[in-house]
Amino acid sequence: MKNKNKWILIVTLLAFGLSLAMSFLAEIVLKNVNLLVSIIVTFIFILLGIVFDIIGVAATSGDATVFHSMAARRVRGGKVGVKLVKNASKVSSICCDVVGDICGIISGSAGVAIVAIVITLTNINPLIITLLVTSLISALTIGGKALGKNVAVNKSNEVITVVAKILSIFNKR
Repeated sequence: MKNKNKWILIVTLLAFGLSLAMSFLAEIVLKNVNLLVSIIVTFIFILLGIVFDIIGVAATSGDATVFHSMAARRVRGGKVGVKLVKNASKVSSICCDVVGDICGIISGSAGVAIVAIVITLTNINPLIITLLVTSLISALTIGGKALGKNVAVNKSNEVITVVAKILSIFNKR
């Protein structure tokens, strides 16, 4: 199998697995909960999507020489930072497309739970509630990602340094 086709298969299977796990988690958490918990879970998924979008964009904007220098001085996260920046297209694909898109879909599903709860608690027209909730989720997601992209481009090395240091905890080599 060609390397390109192998990557497509891997990212597709990864997307399926993560989507299944995150949807299952959201389904368990959102089943029979109150409005506040539903709102908190929705915001967590929105925030998670924004954070991963920032990581993906930062990887494509990062400067490998910074991380080569860190690795040469044996600074924690240096080697991982090099890998993240050298594999920027894959990192971006996983962070922005896989995790980011899954979080967008799940936050929309969580919004359905919010709509259902609000409908049962109020006499407001269900169409109005649906439009307001979906519009708010979209606005927060899109606005957050727009703000995050600005941070990711302007502070890419700092973002990758933090991520690399966190990931290096799990990389014992």
